[in-house]
Amino acid sequence: MANIEKHGEVSVRLPRSTGFVLEAAFDIASKGISVLFGPSGCGKTTILRCVSGLERAQGRVLVKDCIWQDDEQHIFLPTYERSLGYVFQEASLFEHLNVQKNLTFGISRAKTPNGMKRLADAVELLGIGHLLSRRISELSGGERQRCAIARALAMTPDIMLMDEPLAALDWARKREILPWLEKLRDELEIPILYVTHSADEMARLADHLIVLESGRIVTQGPLADVLTNIKTPFSSGEGASSILLGRVESLMTKWRLAVVSVGEWVFEVPLDERMSVGATVRLRIMARDVSVALQKPVETSIRNVIDAKVLEMGDEDGRASVHLKLGNEKNALLARVTRLSVSTLALRVGMPVWVQIKSAAVIL
Repeated sequence: MANIEKHGEVSVRLPRSTGFVLEAAFDIASKGISVLFGPSGCGKTTILRCVSGLERAQGRVLVKDCIWQDDEQHIFLPTYERSLGYVFQEASLFEHLNVQKNLTFGISRAKTPNGMKRLADAVELLGIGHLLSRRISELSGGERQRCAIARALAMTPDIMLMDEPLAALDWARKREILPWLEKLRDELEIPILYVTHSADEMARLADHLIVLESGRIVTQGPLADVLTNIKTPFSSGEGASSILLGRVESLMTKWRLAVVSVGEWVFEVPLDERMSVGATVRLRIMARDVSVALQKPVETSIRNVIDAKVLEMGDEDGRASVHLKLGNEKNALLARVTRLSVSTLALRVGMPVWVQIKSAAVIL
């Protein structure tokens, strides 16, 4: 990945007897969540297993200046010698122990330096202090996963590996744990490699995106750049969207709206109970919810009307992808329109336009 501060690097090749070959190379960002994204069977989990040492591939794995694997130097550290935390789809907690004893089980055996202090920090970070005396059977799925994450963090790892940690949860439990994963992303000082095939999880959590298909990386980079690149599959699929980072300027509680600035542009978006003035928020705008006009619309119910410029255009299946730049800012939007609209408006690269986005359509 370009333009990131590196925490490590991965270069692995693993052929299967079935004919499937995993071949992937990428840098690990020093902070935030790097999402391995793609359909089932594309090699995402296998990469995590290779990084952790649970499977032995050909190649090299370097994390925080420590060589975990280097075939040329005949180095291969077993999993227990790799400083990592691993969170699986299932929390895998001991049912016969309460939460407190589950969390301290590994620390007492590994004799992790400052393990108890690190555990206390993890408990506070994940908001599970009130659960410590509970039995595992008394926890919801989301609470179980938060406990599993805290247990992994208590081992003071140099990297966290998360293999579809929300896959076994229903939608209500996913909504319960997603804010905690966002908190980890924003506050944790170590990187997270996160596997998912959910576009919603990817768009909400990723800082960096690594897209796999049939065992190979097809594109990678900062999330916003990958999503709005019309040369990637994301610009033409039904889930095509843009990601904008903004600052909450004010709350319009009467109307259940918030005013969010993105550079010099201002958006009105649905009010979320977690919002506070001054907070940074991530806005996801589906390309199908972005319309383009040549003149500034007036007397319209659509609250978000901004000026932009056409950067690029693509075409697939009778519809066009229009990559729009918001003024002099790096922020970009993707719009999906028909070929007829492109022809009628005579859209061309460099043309100034007006963009409309419904407030209710913005995803937080």
